[in-house]
Amino acid sequence: MPPLNLDMLDDDPKPMEKPSEKPYDGPMGAIYNVPVDVQVVLGRTSMLVAQLLKLGRGAVLELERKVDEPVEVLVNHRLVARGEVVIVEDQRLGVTLTEIVRTDLDLD
Repeated sequence: MPPLNLDMLDDDPKPMEKPSEKPYDGPMGAIYNVPVDVQVVLGRTSMLVAQLLKLGRGAVLELERKVDEPVEVLVNHRLVARGEVVIVEDQRLGVTLTEIVRTDLDLD
């Protein structure tokens, strides 16, 4: 896979395009229209505040994950899937889901 040219990416994030402006009107509409927070975690690292303050544009943070390892997909801070990072049109990043994580619901 060729390296991603970060100079071509915009500094200002664009709002996500919605597949449909019309809300879901079926019997489950109240559930399907609830917004959720979706995050894709590429990796994690720990550092001292002093190290963090020294970072600037172009700094590289080393993460605990290797390039070929799957990323985590979180919905409302709960792991729901794993996947692979892909490049889609116009140098945008996307995630192909490779595994759906099934967990018992904690309904305490």
